[in-house]
This record gives sequence, structure tokens and C-alpha cells, in this order.
Amino acid sequence: MRKVDIFDTTLRDGEQSPGCSLNGAEKLEIAHQLARLGVDVVEAGFAASSPGDFAAVRTIAEQVRGPVVTALARGVKSDIDAVAKAVKPAERPRIHIVVSASNIHLERKMRKSKDDVLQMGIDSVRYARSLCDDVEYSTEDASRADLDYLCRTLEEVIKAGATVVNIPDTVGFAVPGEWYEAFSAIMHRVPNIDKAKISVHCHNDLGMATANSLEAIRAGATQVEGCFNGIGERAGNASLEEIIMAVHMRPDYYNARTNIKLDEIYRTCHLISNRMGMPIPRNKAVVGGNAFAHSSGIHQDGILKDRQNYEIISPELIGLKSHDIVLTARSGRAALNYRLSALGYEFSKEDLDATYKRFLEVADRKKEVFDEDLRAIMDDQVVGSEETFVLEHLAFSSVSGEEPNASVELRIGDEVKQATSEGDGPIDAAYKAVDMLTDLTVKLEDYGVRAVTGGQEAMGEATVKVRDDDHYVTGRGASTDVVEASVLAYVNAMNKIVEERLRRGGKIAIPNVP
Repeated sequence: MRKVDIFDTTLRDGEQSPGCSLNGAEKLEIAHQLARLGVDVVEAGFAASSPGDFAAVRTIAEQVRGPVVTALARGVKSDIDAVAKAVKPAERPRIHIVVSASNIHLERKMRKSKDDVLQMGIDSVRYARSLCDDVEYSTEDASRADLDYLCRTLEEVIKAGATVVNIPDTVGFAVPGEWYEAFSAIMHRVPNIDKAKISVHCHNDLGMATANSLEAIRAGATQVEGCFNGIGERAGNASLEEIIMAVHMRPDYYNARTNIKLDEIYRTCHLISNRMGMPIPRNKAVVGGNAFAHSSGIHQDGILKDRQNYEIISPELIGLKSHDIVLTARSGRAALNYRLSALGYEFSKEDLDATYKRFLEVADRKKEVFDEDLRAIMDDQVVGSEETFVLEHLAFSSVSGEEPNASVELRIGDEVKQATSEGDGPIDAAYKAVDMLTDLTVKLEDYGVRAVTGGQEAMGEATVKVRDDDHYVTGRGASTDVVEASVLAYVNAMNKIVEERLRRGGKIAIPNVP
């Protein structure tokens, strides 16, 4: 069976989704998880786009071992130089070059002839190969390209030294049968196609990215690109967890396999969801909340007799495990450590002590703490950012016929400051109080809260997207009190704004902080 490489572009194409920005520590955390999952290639960013993106790619190249580490470059020398320098410390570095291939792009975007663009691609690959032994070449907008020109381009860039050639459906224009035929034609018409890996990268504008990617695999592709949870530009990329499970469940049809550790899929998808502030829909295939839920009486009867009656994937296969140890406020560190280890979390004694303290705060409010609660607690831990602002106390009042108000106390440096404000509701009032204390002028772009588990005692997980000029950050918070969770998420976003401004070299005046 053919081995198909899994190329994850969450940290590049996925982060291009509006409001999905990540700080450097979050990118590194996700990259480490992708390595544990067993992905073959991690596209760590667009190194030439900003000093921050370059630094993130460089850090991942230095610290993450196992996968190939790559970053995107346009077909220009400065971009290629930036990627080469950023990925150089990687155990397995790769330079990824993208140049347009369709008539629309050549005429309206590049404004160059086919021959000129082809020569640009050849020169780019040759230059990149002088800096790195592994070079991927992407023919942007290939699904709308002239097939003869596309085949000619692939042949020439492989001659120039490309080790991987990628055929992207950049705008989600392809349909499965047609896409299969295109890949089959490429396999037969490009004489040196066996000298490079063949990759596919599909977008979901018409809802067919996963289907198109699988058809490319069936036609012979040996690398598939996408994002977990299907995030990405516009309607998103192909959903990697769906592709991986389809190949796993139907090897007879696709004649392919991956090296993915399937029991890490659930944790990976939920980590990315949390860090990017993009909740997974309950009806999402493979990892959604309803994926293993059954309400129909006929289905329930069948499941009780044998789960295979109505489930082709077992929850344990993707990392959802049940345990016989019940966690309550009386549970000790050993029991908590056991459950967290079973969920895939590893940490030092100091980290366990801090997590145990947070666990007790939740357990005091709930009769039983479930695995979903533990994941929320772990996801709520601050990752890599300094806490300039710490929520010390929150009080609010909301009475019918009266204007709601909230009082917030934040620790800022060595001093605790307090502010009170009124608003349209307790959350709005609390956010205005936080604004007064932080003295940051930002705009709340999006807000959401969801129940982590069922029941009245469920933890609430709040997510906010905040815009600071033209930069977006995502804040998260979890608590059995949804107002408190919402304020924690907003304060988390404020901390990220401070970090982002300082990273960009700006100065920020914070009350009571030198």
C-alpha cells in the first residue's frame, strides 16, 4: 500500500483565517502536538511576512523533532532566503515555493506570460535547491490552469530540482470526478513525475475539499495537505482528520495508508480548536460532540447490542477513553494525574500542583469532574504569555428593570486595582470595567460561550476575538460561572494584546506598571 504523507498547514493557511492568530508559544505547542500525532510535514508559517512569523518558524525548526518543517515563500529570492534561514535548524528542513499557474492568475495577478512565469518557477527552484535539499513547488490555482501548461510546468520544476510538486485547488473550483481525472492525466503525461512526491491541497469553497483530496489520493497522490478541523482561508481547507480516517477505514478503496497515531486525533483537534478560538461544530465528522451520540430508539437498541451496528469508528480509536475512576473534590493528586496522563497530558510536579489547585476550584462547584472538564481546565492554562493583568475578584448585579453593573479587580504589577461600570448586561458591564483598568482601546469582534458538558453544573467555556488596530487576538476562559468565564477570556485577550504590541516593538503605557 502507498504511504501518503500528511502535510499540516494549520500554522500557515489555518492561521490566515480571520481571528485565528496565534502567539509564538501557542504555535510551538501545536507543532509539538502535531509531532506527537505523527504528521510528516509541519508548515510553520510564512517566514517573510513578518519578524514575528519568522521567529515562530525558527523556534519550531529548532525545537520540534520528527516532522519535516517548512514555510511558504513566493517565487522571489528574498522570500526563499527568509525560509531557508528560518528552517535551517530543523532536523528535516524544506523550502515551499508557490507560483501561480492558471491563466486568470497569470493575466490578472502576475501580469506575465506563461513562459516568463515558468522561468520564474525554474529559477526559484534552482536557487532554493542551492540552499536546501528538499524543495516543494506549488502550482497555485492549478484547478483552473490549462492542463498542458500545468504538465509542462511540473516537468520543468522537477528537472530543476523540486522534490515535491503540489497541485492545489486554491479556490475550491474542482469537483471530485474531474479532479481524479486531472491527477490521473498528470501521472501519465509528466514523464519525470516519478522523481518527485505528488501533493494535493484543496479548499472548501464548494464543500468538496475532503472529497477532492481523497480522489487525488486514489489517483496516486503521495502527500495530502490540509488543516485539522478544516480551518483555513475562506471556507477552509480539507479536513485532515476526515481524510486520515477515510484512508484508515477504506484501505481497500484508496490503496493507501498513513503513519498517523490515531489515538492523538481527538486531542489534536480540540487543542487547535481551543487555541484558535474556533469551536468544533457538534455535528462535525470524526471529532464533533455528536459523532458518538445516539438519540434514535432504533439506533440506541442497535448500539446496546453491538456498537458496530451504527458506528464504524470507535471512540477509543481517536483517543476518546472512558475511565472507572470518578473525580470529585475529595480526589487526590494521584487520581488527577492518572486521568490527565490517560488523556495524554504530561507535566512536572510544579505544573501538576498548579493544575490541581485549578481542579479543586472546579470540583468544589461540581459533584463530578468529567474528562471534558479536565480538557477545559488544561486548555484554560495560559500558554507562553506573560500575565500583565490577573483577575482577582469579580462581582456583578443584574436585576429586571435596573441597569446591570459589575465590579472588577485586576492585579496589575504589584498592585490590585478596582473599577465599576454599568452596561447592557453583566458581561458588557464587566468588559467596560476591564477597559477602564487596562486603558487599552480595542474592539470586541466576536464572543461565544458553550457548555463543556451537559447539566446545570456544566463548565462554561468562553471565547472572544478582539481587534487591536489591524491585529486580532483570541482570548479564552473557563468556569462554572459563565460571566466569570467571559471575563477571564477578555482578560486573557488583553494580556495577548500587550504581548503582541511589545513583540511588534511598540511601547505601551499600563497603569502602575513601569
